[in-house]
Amino acid sequence: TSQLGLENVNIAVNPQNSKIPANYEQTCVPNIYVIGDVMEGCPELTPVAIHAGKALSRRLFGGSTLPMDYRNVCTTVFTPLEYGTVGYSEDDALAEFGEENIQVYHKYFIPLEWSLSQSRGEHQGFTKAIVHKPSNKVLGLHYLGPNAGEVMQGFGTAMKVGMTFEDLTETVGIHPTTAEEITTLSITKDSGEDAKASGC
Repeated sequence: TSQLGLENVNIAVNPQNSKIPANYEQTCVPNIYVIGDVMEGCPELTPVAIHAGKALSRRLFGGSTLPMDYRNVCTTVFTPLEYGTVGYSEDDALAEFGEENIQVYHKYFIPLEWSLSQSRGEHQGFTKAIVHKPSNKVLGLHYLGPNAGEVMQGFGTAMKVGMTFEDLTETVGIHPTTAEEITTLSITKDSGEDAKASGC
């Protein structure tokens, strides 16, 4: 952002990361907006910038009032053991809502395709749901296992429409898939019970 000449229009950046603070993409100058990687608090993902730009243009020129949802953005880390997430992290949920209002359900599992190989069968996948106790709303989903991006994309839509934990566990899973493991979560982290999945 140092090359944008923001000082000429009195827009200050965060000195720690040079990002531009904004409220609903609007900077402190009412007719200057910001989207994408240069905006403070925005995930640095191309699809997020594209979606934010579309949402902003609909608000500015199409009569929409719907803001961009930066919380429920599906994200995946494409490492050999993929990690996918949408919504709150456990730490963020505890900080925002308090420990007494959060329930964490978790499970370890061995993906079927890994059980066919001795070298992979030793490794486990993992999934957890962060649930707001008073409303039973799922605040965050996390998944470590094969095809994390594909798994999270579908759950991302459910998160956008306010999925509850009951909605999640009443969903009939496709068997045998690893995404099914998310729909069978039942062990709470604070129970101290073994979170390893049983067989088929």
